[in-house]
Amino acid sequence: LGYHPKQQDTFDQISNVGAVYVPIAAIAGGYAAGAWRKNDYLQQTAVLSAEAILDAQILNLPLKYALNRQTPDQGDGTGRFWPHGTKTWPDGQSMPSGHALTAWSVAHVVAARYPGWGTRLVAYGLATTVSASRVMARQHFPSDVVVGGTLGYLIGGYVVNKRGEISKNFSFSMVDTPNGRGLQVSYNFNH
Repeated sequence: LGYHPKQQDTFDQISNVGAVYVPIAAIAGGYAAGAWRKNDYLQQTAVLSAEAILDAQILNLPLKYALNRQTPDQGDGTGRFWPHGTKTWPDGQSMPSGHALTAWSVAHVVAARYPGWGTRLVAYGLATTVSASRVMARQHFPSDVVVGGTLGYLIGGYVVNKRGEISKNFSFSMVDTPNGRGLQVSYNFNH
């Protein structure tokens, strides 16, 4: 993609707005609007979104330190994991993308609670914009945002499911395999 500092700064700002400011404003605004309109469902959606962000961040930092991957601007730019062993730990914190984790966790909560196509388009469109912006800003590799986005999506689904609202799209189950117990993830494409 080349090195364009002004372009990278712009994309970095876009990702910060989409993963930090918009979710915080939506949570605070949603909770306040729910309280004012006496809409418990909207208030609960705001609380679930905040919980998804917190859960995502609880997972984010330990994974960054455990994986110890260099960012595109570190080392030789290839995104090595543990490039110097434990001598200079931590060398990088590229994987997973915390911005993608946050954006996709909130997007899943909002889209699951308000399943209309317009809401899904806005929620997932914003999460996709944040993810792509992290790559364009040279803060992460594409694999970092894919891992962060996937984990964020799963966390958002967990938060919604934990509150008793079972997602009709995903199901998880334990299965017996020749190598022992395993986890099966199923997705319903007909919904």
